[in-house]
Parts: sequence; C-alpha cells; structure tokens
Amino acid sequence: MVSNQVLQSTIEGLKTIARIEVCVVDIDGKVVASTDYLMDDYAKEAVEFTKSPADSQELSGCQFFKIYDDGQLEYVLVVAGSSEDIFTLGKMAAFQIQGLIVAYKERFDKDNFIKNLLLDNLLLVDIFSRAKKLHIQPEVRRVAIIIEGTTAKDKNVLEIMRTNFGSNSKDFITAVDENNVIVVKELKPSETEEDISKYCASYMDVLHHDNVDDARIAFGTIIKEIKEVSRSYKEAKMALDVGKIFFESRIIIAYSELGIGRLIYQLPIPLCKLFIKEIFDGKSPDDFDEETLVTITKFFENSLNVSETSRQLYIHRNTLVYRLDKLQKLTGLDLRVFEDAITFKIALMVVKYMNYMETLNY
Repeated sequence: MVSNQVLQSTIEGLKTIARIEVCVVDIDGKVVASTDYLMDDYAKEAVEFTKSPADSQELSGCQFFKIYDDGQLEYVLVVAGSSEDIFTLGKMAAFQIQGLIVAYKERFDKDNFIKNLLLDNLLLVDIFSRAKKLHIQPEVRRVAIIIEGTTAKDKNVLEIMRTNFGSNSKDFITAVDENNVIVVKELKPSETEEDISKYCASYMDVLHHDNVDDARIAFGTIIKEIKEVSRSYKEAKMALDVGKIFFESRIIIAYSELGIGRLIYQLPIPLCKLFIKEIFDGKSPDDFDEETLVTITKFFENSLNVSETSRQLYIHRNTLVYRLDKLQKLTGLDLRVFEDAITFKIALMVVKYMNYMETLNY
C-alpha cells in the first residue's frame, strides 16, 4: 500500500504544477492527504460518493473521483473546482495515484518474494513461477550483499540505501532483521568480484556521508540462477561473521577471501578446546606476553623470514632467534619449521574464534 507520506508528496506536486487544491480520502472517510485543511471538510461527501455507481461526479463545487486497487475501491480524490479543465486535471491526478498504487503493490510483492527467497521459504517450482509473474529474470548473474550497521540508532540504513540506490529496477534492496540490509545485485556478464567491491565501496561512501560510521559490508559468490540467491546470501552472512573475527580492520569482505577462517568458523567449540589443549598442553596464547605476540605476528607477516622480521622489529637477528627458541621450549613448536608454523597459526586462529564466540554468549 502507498504510504500517506507518498500520497501527500504527490498531491503537493500536483498543486505546484496545476495550481489546484486536492485531498485524498479513504473509504472510511479519513483524509489521508490534503493540500489545504479546508479540503478536509469534503470527507463526508466523499463517503457518500462511494455509494454512487459513478466513477466521477461533481458535488458541492468539487470534482470527486474514485481510485481502485485491483477492482476494489480504495480512495476518493477530491479536487476543488467544477470547470471542465478542473475535471481533466482531476482525471489526470486520479490516474497518477492509480499508477502509484500499482507500482507500490508490485514493489511490495517483489520485496516479499526476495525475502522469502533469501530465507529459503519457497519451493523450487514456486521460485520460477513467481519470478515469471513478477517479471524477474530467472537466469541472470547476481550476488547477495549484506550491509550491517549496528549502532546507526536513528539512521535508517534501509531507507538510505533505497533512496540512493533503489532506482535500479534490476536490483533488490530489502531487510530480514533489524541490523542487516541485503542487496541482491544484478551483474553484467563481464563483471567480477573486483567490480562488486567497487559497488560496496560506493555504498560505504553514501553511508558515511549519512553519518553511519559503523557499517560493515560482506558479499557471497556470484550465482547464475535466481534459485541460488539464498546460497550467496548465506555465504555473505558467514563472511560478515568471519570477517569480524579474523579481519577486524576490513570493512568490506568477500566470502572467497575467508580462507581457512571459513573452516575454523564451522568447528564445534568442544573440538576447538580439545585441539588447543593438545597443542599448548593446557596453556593459551592469551597468556603470552606482548613482546612474544608481536614477534609471532610479525614473523608470520613476513612469511617466516628471520632477516626481514628482525629488521622490521628493529632487533638483532640473534635476538629474534632467541625469542623463537624460547617459544619453542614453551610450546614444543618451532615457527621456523613450516609444519609447526602452520599448526601454530591455526591454533592462534582457533583461540581467536573461541574468544569471539565466548563474547556472544555474554
């Protein structure tokens, strides 16, 4: 249904162009939009007019027009004046509002369809039949993008997105919960993940301009059929969560970039605890001092290169070797050995994952 705000904006535009006073009354006699409070006095006549078999009529010096939604009477449009020109302008205004009702109804139906599609609430046969009915191409390259703004407060991220990017009829912008806005973006045959990242960057620029500074964006893989939209959405959801754990500094993250973090995220916590106990013999990397943690991080960043790591840490090579030897005695793992380094790296990621899941439980 068209909102009262949209109807008000529409008739104010008509008044500006045609210099006429207009009001819209629902079938219960409630004025839902008006260009002049004096027009509200015609509400009773509008209700009486609904009983008439005519679609338009002149009453009390005004023109009355019926507006339907799927054959059912929805509104009465009242236009001040009784001349032939006023009648013509009134017919045009009624036609305009009728078109709005159809457009908004179609938008609502499409939005509802996309929501159910994302949440896997549709049978396969229903997906294709409803897509055809709503004139949505079933075999087009698309991607699901999630935008999360957790502390936007009075900032409506959904409205911001629809206002700035909703004019493209091939894209769908919706929401399935309070924090997340989903964009189902149609892609050209030549567009890649790099192009998707650019779209996401433009979304972020608009959100920042509207003072939504805490937003994070994630997207799934590109799909080729509308039935696969749900899969891309689930991938984007995982990318959003995994990104918070292992890529804190990234505000835009793709599912394809998650690497081993994607696997760790799907491990049960009891199994993670058992793994850490076996690797560190009851200890935890959280117990390491700041110097050790910085050394480990920098050593991994430099692909286990001792010379480059010592240079970036501004320490002598022998000092770094001493720290690595000390870590080996503490954990039994030598980070200069590739296999031990991989084990240690995974263990650190598992601990990070466990700590994150622990914060969610509080």
